[in-house]
Amino acid sequence: MKVQCEICPHHCKLEEGHIGLCRARLNRNGRIISENYGKLTAVALDPIEKKPLYHFYPGSRILSVGSYGCNLKCSFCQNSDISMTGGNDIPVQETACEELVKKALLLQERGNIGIAYTYNEPLIGYEFVRDCAKLAHQHRLKNVVVSNGYICEEPLKQLLPWIDALNIDLKCFTEAYYHELGGDLATVKRSIEIASEKSHVEVTTLIIPGENDSDEEMEELSGWLAGISPEIPLHISRFFPRWQMQDREATPVKRVYHLAQVARKHLKFVYEGNC
Repeated sequence: MKVQCEICPHHCKLEEGHIGLCRARLNRNGRIISENYGKLTAVALDPIEKKPLYHFYPGSRILSVGSYGCNLKCSFCQNSDISMTGGNDIPVQETACEELVKKALLLQERGNIGIAYTYNEPLIGYEFVRDCAKLAHQHRLKNVVVSNGYICEEPLKQLLPWIDALNIDLKCFTEAYYHELGGDLATVKRSIEIASEKSHVEVTTLIIPGENDSDEEMEELSGWLAGISPEIPLHISRFFPRWQMQDREATPVKRVYHLAQVARKHLKFVYEGNC
């Protein structure tokens, strides 16, 4: 019997033993589980600014962990070695929530403030993020999510009480290009709106030459974001050729700086990234 996954708008309907397009959610014994639960592919103590979060405990560090899989299909993916693969294709380190929280606590003496769920798309491993975040919260650790924002409203709302900050990728500001990436603009916009009501939110847009680099699109994007709050930080980031988009040149630095100036008409805090 097919069972429908309710985490993201793809709503994959999976036969017993089948895995979703995210490569991380599985129908086991008639219910959808997180197949990548506790399976970490990357662990690092990063500066908080690397998330990027510039207005959330600046100067601190955060224990950053990632797994594998993603529910979008961006041809320019900057972390394709883990985001575009499954659990059988990459080494993993199985880690219990208790172990992760203990590690985070031990790292406090090195400036660690908590745990960041990042690198791949963390919310396809929803249950692990939720369980770790609850436990970390009990120990007064901060929880940070770095996400593409492609998640259904209800699971996001249920998670937010334990999430202190998010950086959400706003890939572009047209439905047409979002559809090419396997998602939709309306869902990500709604995620930003919901998250900003409960948590600290910063937004990142990677500038892809010829796709989302027009003045008009940045005017619309930054104007819409300012409608939520002109104090939401926006990170405008430079693209480098990766994965299936190695036929493009890196975004010209001048273009990144120009688009940042466009965004500053609407937003108080705009930062150029990867320049």
